[in-house]
This record gives sequence, structure tokens and C-alpha cells, in this order.
Amino acid sequence: MEQGMTIFDELKARGLLAQLTDEEEIKELINHGKATFYIGFDPTADSLHVGHFMALLLMKRLQEAGNKPIALMGGGTGMIGDPSGRTDLRTLMTVETIDHNIECFKKQISRFIDFEEAGKDGNGAIMANNADWLRDLNYIEFIRDIGSHFKVNEMLRARCYENRLNNENGLSFLEFNYMLMQSYDFLELYNRYGCNMQFGGDDQWSNMLAGTELIRKKLAKDAYAMTITLLLNSEGKKMGKTAKGAVWLDPNKTSPFEFYQYWRNIGDDDVLKCLRMMTFLPLQQIDEMDAWEGSQLNEAKNILAYELTTLVHGEEEAQKARKGAEGLFGGAAPDMESAPEVKLLDEDYRDGKADILSILVRAGLATSRSDARQNVTQGGVTVDGEKVTDIATSYTKEELENGILVKRGKKSFKKVIS
Repeated sequence: MEQGMTIFDELKARGLLAQLTDEEEIKELINHGKATFYIGFDPTADSLHVGHFMALLLMKRLQEAGNKPIALMGGGTGMIGDPSGRTDLRTLMTVETIDHNIECFKKQISRFIDFEEAGKDGNGAIMANNADWLRDLNYIEFIRDIGSHFKVNEMLRARCYENRLNNENGLSFLEFNYMLMQSYDFLELYNRYGCNMQFGGDDQWSNMLAGTELIRKKLAKDAYAMTITLLLNSEGKKMGKTAKGAVWLDPNKTSPFEFYQYWRNIGDDDVLKCLRMMTFLPLQQIDEMDAWEGSQLNEAKNILAYELTTLVHGEEEAQKARKGAEGLFGGAAPDMESAPEVKLLDEDYRDGKADILSILVRAGLATSRSDARQNVTQGGVTVDGEKVTDIATSYTKEELENGILVKRGKKSFKKVIS
């Protein structure tokens, strides 16, 4: 926590606070370590992505200030799908897929918050799963007990529903239940763990308010909600997307080098905001960067990329990624040590050899064999510093045992091993 500042003041100074139900009460709770708060994670993929990153960092900041986090896995709500920010119905997932994704989430979240039983100052985090109370609900009992507290005309004014109602795809009754489910989660967590606060993205505001209202109506108790500012670039678009798709926290989906490169390449207008919102660097140090221009802004991007890569992948991977990036931007040749590593599979070999096209596709340096063929024939591919122009070039497992450095174009390279 920033020296001389309360945790609330720091969150405000970093630009993280969006909407709050009761600023004075929330300030009192989190400044004195009295908040037991939850953030929900619907398991729509087998990895968390940059969109979840802000929530994880907030949990870390608040736990370090003495508050108790609950990471709520959406094993129940994930079977419906949140309509917020969607223009169509999500693809429905099987129970097996949802449960697998939750296991992947748990490992990643553990890098950010402490789940030790006692925890620092008795505020060890709790991992909960709403499948425990949602999957076996009796529908008639639920609608009588919970649904009776929701007015449809008020629900329809919620932004998450309003947008869908005006969309050609409409809003399914399945998704219409989502607000009730999320509100019931808050009530259940209040009863089970004394959870008195919910945090989430600013697009969740309607659902979060509904939860505080349900607790007030059912228990005559106060609960609070606070939303985090969405991470948008200077053009108002969500950050964390590339031409390839989402920027994942799983190193097998987005390598530490690619993760580093994403932040190293953000716009000049976004770097200071990202440093404030996402790193743990002192605010005074970041404020001093406000006057930086030109090459100094590039250094600020290097600092941002290094800090965030360290948080997600550890210092060793961050150092390797930085070294690889310095080689690219400085004009030096990349080396094996700094290159992201890719391991070939048995299916990549034919007659004991892997050809250069298969290698490029497996390494993610080409989208298809035809894409790889074009790059090879146009002279855009090198292996260990030597240009490869013959598409029949191939390598045995023995030749790949210690790895080869495959480079496509000026800035994309991988270490490929057997």
C-alpha cells in the first residue's frame, strides 16, 4: 500500500474506482480491513485473460490491506452465461468443460492472492463455487423465495438487458435469469461467510445493485458494491485483444514474450494510465513519468511490460522477455535464452522428420501451411540466423533436441524443440 495513503485513497488516485453504493461505508470497511468481499469469475474458457487481470490485482491490493477476498467460481452461473456486453447468446458449455475451466482458473488466481488457511492477519482468501448452491436448486422454491423480490419492469431498465432487447437477437429467458442468480450468490455468500461487499467490472453494476437489494429485503442487512473502471484504450475500446484474439494469462496460450510485447506496444496515450491502474509502482514515481516524451515513453512501456509480466509469469520469464524485446527493438539478433519455447508433437513428424512448414504452424509463426509456404518462399523465415527458402527443409528429432531458433519477419521468433 502507498506510504501515507489509505487503501481507498490509493485506489482512487490510481483511477480504479467507478461506481460505489455508499462511498463512506466502503471507505470505512476497506481502510480498516473489515471487508469480506467477492469477485466472480465465470469459467467461459480454460484460462483467465487480461480482462480478469484488473480484478485479480484489486483482490491482491485489498488483501494486502487486511481485507478478506472470496474468489467465486461460476460453476452454476456459467451454465447460463452473463448477457452483459453481449449481442448474442453464449455457447452453452457442458458441466465437464465448466469444471475443467474452473480448475485452470484456481491455479492462476493462486498467483495473486493468498489461500493459506490462516492467511496473513487471518484474512486468507476463500475459493467458492456457486455450483454448490445453484446446480441443484428447486425451481419452484427459488422463484417463490427469490424471484418474488424482483420486478420485471425494473430489470428491463438494466443496461445489460436493455442493450439486448434492442438487438435483433433479442434476450432469451435463460439469460434473463442471470441477475437473479448473481444476486442469490451475494445472499448465499453473506450467509455462509459474512461477505459484505461485491466488486466487479463497471458493466456489472445492475447485477451488483440487485444483490445488495436482495440482502436488504431478505435479511434487513446492509451490503455494498463497488465497480472497477474498465480498462479501455484512448479510443474507448477494451484492452487485452490482439489480431490473434484475447491476451491470456496461461503461458501456453499467450507466451510470456507475447504478453510482454502486448504491453510494450500499447499507445503512447495509454501507458501512464496502465502504470497507475495495473502496477504496484509508487504513484510518485509514475507521476514523474508524466513529463516523459519520445524515447522516454518507450522506456515507460518497457517498465509497464516488465512489471506486468513479472506479476503474471514471474521475474525470470519477465527478464527473458525483456531481453528478447531489447534485441528486436535494438536491432540485435534474438537468442535462444530469450525466445519463447515451443515443443513439437508426434503428429508434426513424418518419417522421423518435421518440415519447416509444420514447425512454423506449430510455433504459431504461421496461421496455416499455405501461410507458412508463402513466408518461406518470399524469404521471410530464418533458422538459427540462416535464411530458409526451400519448403522441403526438414529436421530430425535429434537435430531439434537442443532447439532451433525460428524467426519470421522482424519481430516474431520462437525456440522450437523436439
